[in-house]
Amino acid sequence: MELESIPAYSGFRGGQVGQPYNEAAFRHFLDVDRRRAERSTRSLLLVLVAVRQSAGRSAKLTDATAAALFRGLDACVREVDFVGWYREGHVAAAVLPQGVKAAGEVTHLVAERVLRALKKLLPAEQSRNVRVRVVRLGGRVRI
Repeated sequence: MELESIPAYSGFRGGQVGQPYNEAAFRHFLDVDRRRAERSTRSLLLVLVAVRQSAGRSAKLTDATAAALFRGLDACVREVDFVGWYREGHVAAAVLPQGVKAAGEVTHLVAERVLRALKKLLPAEQSRNVRVRVVRLGGRVRI
C-alpha cells in the first residue's frame, strides 16, 4: 500500500488543511479511524461526494472538477479532519471524527453545508448533478 498525500489525478495543490490523500492512503486512515470509533463512544462521519453521470453511476472527474470538489471539502473541514479519494477519479471524500456519537441531524447539517459550498464552486450543469452522502460510522453505546 502506498501512503502518500500527492493526488494522482487532481490538479488540486492543497489548501489550508493540506493535500487530499490518494485512495489507498485515504482508505487506510479511514480504517484506522473506524476501528478507533468502534472501540469508543465516539463516531465519525464519512462524507462522500460525486457528480452523477446517470442514475447510479458516478462520472469520471476532470482535473478542474476534482479540484473544485476538494476545494469545497477543504472549506468545510476542520484541522482534525482529512480528505481524499474514496474511489480514485470518481468519488471524493472527507472523514470527520466526532467528539460524541453524531446525531442524525448532524449528518444532515454537514451534507447541506458541503452541498452549498460545492454549488458555489461548480458550473451549473455539474452543480445539478453533484451528490453528497454523509454516513455515520462507529460509536458504541455505553450504559
